[in-house]
Amino acid sequence: MSLPFIESSPLFTRWNDPVSHVESLILSKRIAPIQQSFYFTNPSLTADGRFLWLYCAFPPGGDAYYGRQLAVVDFTEQTLRHFPETQFMDASPHVDPNTGEVYWTTGLEIWKRGPLPNDTASRVACFPTELANNRRPLRLATHLTRSADGKSFAIDAQIGNQWFLGDLPLDGASPFHLWQTFDTCHNHTQFSPTDADVMLTAQDGWFDPSSGEKGQTQDRLWLIHRGEKARPLCPDAPLSSDWRGHEWWDADGEHVWYIDYRRGTEKVNIHTGQQTTVWTHGHTHSHCDRQGRYLVGDISPVRDQFSIAFYNIATGKEIDIVSDLPMLPYPRSTYHIHPHPQFCAGDRYICYTTNVRGSVDLALVSVDQLVARTS
Repeated sequence: MSLPFIESSPLFTRWNDPVSHVESLILSKRIAPIQQSFYFTNPSLTADGRFLWLYCAFPPGGDAYYGRQLAVVDFTEQTLRHFPETQFMDASPHVDPNTGEVYWTTGLEIWKRGPLPNDTASRVACFPTELANNRRPLRLATHLTRSADGKSFAIDAQIGNQWFLGDLPLDGASPFHLWQTFDTCHNHTQFSPTDADVMLTAQDGWFDPSSGEKGQTQDRLWLIHRGEKARPLCPDAPLSSDWRGHEWWDADGEHVWYIDYRRGTEKVNIHTGQQTTVWTHGHTHSHCDRQGRYLVGDISPVRDQFSIAFYNIATGKEIDIVSDLPMLPYPRSTYHIHPHPQFCAGDRYICYTTNVRGSVDLALVSVDQLVARTS
């Protein structure tokens, strides 16, 4: 069910796709030249729909690794607030869906702040300085995900030519728990939504930080259980990150979704290894609702040019949310300006990044509208 205070917000402008006629709401209030949705694994809209967090960038400052900041839409007060102290690394920000607080990484630390003007930033936890050994991290966590018991964040720190996988408690006193150390890139680590002792991690493309030489990857998807070594999720069907990627957990904790760049959006049972192609398309990223009924994905037939589509699994029908996202005047990779569509607010909306108006903007589209058009 759509939320009236979002649908009537004066901060947003209605936009209809010229081909599919699907209506989106685009954030037209501006506090930064670039205003983006979060990376698709981390919801940015709270469960009640009141607070919507977004990435901000101020070219030429910053890039996709460091220097972007956070802002929040408050749908009760109908305001957009920018917090310059929230400079974050990679795609680390995580929003507490119940309180609206946002967490992010900077250096070796995790910080948080609330969404209201008088809230202040506070340090939550710090990665061990003895493991960092006087080195600055490229990242502390690709994108922070919280354990099923709510006690820790998943960490996949890249420091020098080492990758440290583990969890960092939020209580400010408990020590970092190191699960495994790697000498090849493992990132995009995500806690299981149902088991605090299981994480999904990705063997990703990388370059040696000293020589600049390209590193090798063997298989994209790996599972790790606390106290054990990581193991391939699809041992009988290994694929490198060139062919498989952009993975996320199903809400049931029994399946992992990912993109097979040759076949489309697939999922695999973490116990049996059975793989299923659910949506055949040339996706770059996809995301599903919590009940596995619908998918949304961005599709890039030409580099840096995208469309965004919604897929009703039960009916097999598909509709464009955005039929054509035009080229930008600069590379999308500088600030990681991909659409990254994601279900949010209890699957009532899909949030994504758009540039149909010439600027980089955040947009929302109601799921009810898309279901009605594909039933």
